[in-house]
Amino acid sequence: MRTRSARRHLIGFGTFLLASLPLLWPQAVAAAGPPHNAEAYPPIHVRGEATSGPTGYSPAQIRHAYGFDQLTGDGAGQVIAIVDAYDDASAAGDLQTFITQYGLAPMDGLTTGTNCKVGGGSGRPCFQKVHAQNGQYRSDSGWGLETSLDIEWAHAIAPAADIVLVEGQTSSFSNLFAAVDQAVTTYHARVVSMSWGANDFSSETDYDFHFNKSGVTFTASSGDSGTGALYPASSPYVLAVGGTSLPLDARGNLTGSETAWSGSGGGISANESEPAYQATFHIPNTGARRGVPDVAYDADPNTGVSVYDSSYNGHAGWFKVGGTSAGSPQWAALLAVADQTRPVPLSSNSLTSSPEYAAASAGNFRDITSGTNGSCGTVCSAAPGYDFVTGLGSPIASQLVPYLANH
Repeated sequence: MRTRSARRHLIGFGTFLLASLPLLWPQAVAAAGPPHNAEAYPPIHVRGEATSGPTGYSPAQIRHAYGFDQLTGDGAGQVIAIVDAYDDASAAGDLQTFITQYGLAPMDGLTTGTNCKVGGGSGRPCFQKVHAQNGQYRSDSGWGLETSLDIEWAHAIAPAADIVLVEGQTSSFSNLFAAVDQAVTTYHARVVSMSWGANDFSSETDYDFHFNKSGVTFTASSGDSGTGALYPASSPYVLAVGGTSLPLDARGNLTGSETAWSGSGGGISANESEPAYQATFHIPNTGARRGVPDVAYDADPNTGVSVYDSSYNGHAGWFKVGGTSAGSPQWAALLAVADQTRPVPLSSNSLTSSPEYAAASAGNFRDITSGTNGSCGTVCSAAPGYDFVTGLGSPIASQLVPYLANH
């Protein structure tokens, strides 16, 4: 049964979608900017009310479940950019609470007297929070929880990497795309996580240039409403992250099969052409269109992760959080760990090849073969190989990271 807090969140999310529908299918616009007034939303789900202690999965459980605890790499020397909307004034303090709770690697930039600059090579990982636009910013409770999820779990997976949080003034595509550009050009991030999106729209290919950057990998959540493609996850220059349900014991061992989560966004883009890396992988039934997602990660709020936030719906405490929002920053962190020992960083802008698809051919993913995100037959069902719910599958990090680091 959903709690009152969860119902309020979902009702508010539904109201937003209804209000936004006229904006998500814009007329053709100039390539200089995004669709007029179109806004993105964070695909995030909260299970239960705030609690005084963690109730979701811990970093140790997730790291063991996906094999990160078998790696020596920790993301040292890498810059992970987290792009979100509005101002989260408590971001640094919430991240510090998360670090203290789980005994994670300390970061500069979280407390008074520890200011730092990402990419500065100070010896300790640095957290830096910046605004992409000038002017006054307001806070937003839902986006604040999204921000806490993103920065806390990026650090949990790549504890030695620098993290720059680039906040758009609003959730408009215009402001968020500007934040994405700033993350790359100003802060030299080599992985950029975008836990937000909106429905596919007819002119979206005009904005793919934001992600067509050599030496940078962009990750994005595929959505939490089941069948259907979101943008920017549907861009062929972005690694789209779908969702699974991950049953674990207290040590992080699987207690059953990892299955497709019913909310995982996925399907066939109506507007993006199929990239060659999918065509050569023999993605079925796309009609020469882009299939979404590419990969998957734990997203079911019933198997959600622990997040500390001091201002969600007026409450401070620990929240059990799910949604494909959780997968995007953790995949970004995985790629930062892979980049750590590469002479040239990975890129997600190649239409001819994708290291993740090559890695899948080498057996570095947990293939998700059961579960569904709709009632439309094979397009909505997990199956052996690639599927439109979980993509290539979830990472076997102990194998996937070394493969990506060396190919």
